[in-house]
Amino acid sequence: MSELDLLTRAAALALGDSPAASRDALDAVPWLAGAIDEDRTARRFDAWGHSRAIDENTGTAVIPRALFDELHRRAGLEAAWPVGNAGLLHCYGYLLSLEATPYGLKRDRWLEDELARACELPPGAFLPWATGSTLLARATTAAAAILRAPRAGAQRNVAGRDTRVAFSASNGPAALAYAAAPVGGTPLLITLFPVADTSPPLIEFRTRPGLRWNAI
Repeated sequence: MSELDLLTRAAALALGDSPAASRDALDAVPWLAGAIDEDRTARRFDAWGHSRAIDENTGTAVIPRALFDELHRRAGLEAAWPVGNAGLLHCYGYLLSLEATPYGLKRDRWLEDELARACELPPGAFLPWATGSTLLARATTAAAAILRAPRAGAQRNVAGRDTRVAFSASNGPAALAYAAAPVGGTPLLITLFPVADTSPPLIEFRTRPGLRWNAI
């Protein structure tokens, strides 16, 4: 069975939406459980802010509630549904999501090469089962680099919170990285994904009030 088949099987198990089904789903993919353990020990989740497990486009949960709880338990993080750690949800939760969105499955950003190209990385750079470092570690490095030296981007204050969007290219296809600060704090990573054109999300960021991309 391929790694992708293993992920799909695990995601189907998680649809049982029970503690046992969620444990079985994570245990069915040994490298996934190992990655969460490694990231927990290295405190990599600390670089990420809070996100809702409800997609802002569809209004539906991206993963079952029981899986949300089990992911946070294994990561050693406190969370109250549907608000959890953005890195945990957007990396590992999305891998086990079968919810359709207007942009395809959430896991596609990691499994396909569009994001890697936009980050000027080799094909397969974000494959979650790649050896060497965890998906979260690679996503954190890539998002932080784009926010540190964006080729296009913007910053705005939302209810006293510093929020920033950054792109890996000045126009056309790019990787989008977004960060939002807790009140009185410094910006924390929220998400990283590819866009076909920088202009629409940049205009929307500048003109649409509030936090974006499921940030809380």
